[in-house]
Amino acid sequence: MKYTQLGQTSLQVSRICHGTWQFGGDWGSFEQREAQAAIRHALDLGINFFDTAQAYGFGASERVLGDALRPELKNQRDKVIVATKGGLRMEGDKLLRDASPKWLRQGVEQSLKNLGVDYIDLHQVHWPDPHTQSSETAGALEQFVKEGKVRYVGVSNYDAKQMAEFEKTRRIDTLQPPYHLFRREIEEEILPYCENHGIGVLVYGPLAHGLLGGRYTPQTTFAADDWRSKSRAFRGEGFKQNLRVVERLKDVAKRQGITVAQLAIAWVLANPAVDVAIVGARNPKQLEQTAPAADVQLREDSLREIEQIIQDVVLTGGPTPEGM
Repeated sequence: MKYTQLGQTSLQVSRICHGTWQFGGDWGSFEQREAQAAIRHALDLGINFFDTAQAYGFGASERVLGDALRPELKNQRDKVIVATKGGLRMEGDKLLRDASPKWLRQGVEQSLKNLGVDYIDLHQVHWPDPHTQSSETAGALEQFVKEGKVRYVGVSNYDAKQMAEFEKTRRIDTLQPPYHLFRREIEEEILPYCENHGIGVLVYGPLAHGLLGGRYTPQTTFAADDWRSKSRAFRGEGFKQNLRVVERLKDVAKRQGITVAQLAIAWVLANPAVDVAIVGARNPKQLEQTAPAADVQLREDSLREIEQIIQDVVLTGGPTPEGM
């Protein structure tokens, strides 16, 4: 497992971060014992970086992660780096953006309790909140740092303009944006902004939420409680076209002696502006198939061929709070 400095922080993190969104209920059911076994196996594979969020089941994912890492969090706190996110809340059956100081405070306190820790290594605003001034959000996060409850401050799903506005009050340590072979808009302005401002980048969705895993067919369906069952990216002609692209990418991966999933993750990590790729796993076996991507260096001919192949993709997005 390779490690890197996350932006300009003091955090030395594995280039693969173990993501835990799948333990929050939005991806269908999961087996808790297997989930915790996957987290423990991540440690065995050299992964020391774990990402969760308050909104992943509003405590469910954080508790699974905290329980699985209890020995390290209790006795070797510096061995693991835990990132979480706040700034979303439920109102009835609607998931809303709320990065107000009051809700962020409530979220941080609850996250500390759910994880069973005295401090959070990296706390991120999950989505920009159009109804709260950036100065209020940034000021609240800076206060958490002063209180010792948070070490570093990040944002997620922000564009360059939103980051610049935030940084009028408090510098941003990290950004967590979506990025994969079928979604590359952050290359235009967002990644250059991060490079110019020393912001660490941990990207989510490098496997396009499973599209680049190599297992789906045009007949693949998803459970009703899996958000992908309602997403246009996973049905219809666009889904079929992207699966044809995946088949061509499999040939490139095979010639380099890796899987298409490893190729997709390695491609993300090949971007010099990207520090870390967040990869989820429901069980230890899934993690064994993706973690080796941290050590893959794609050949120049492979990168050129990938670039040609993905000209045929149907661009895909992901879920938003309003769409969940």
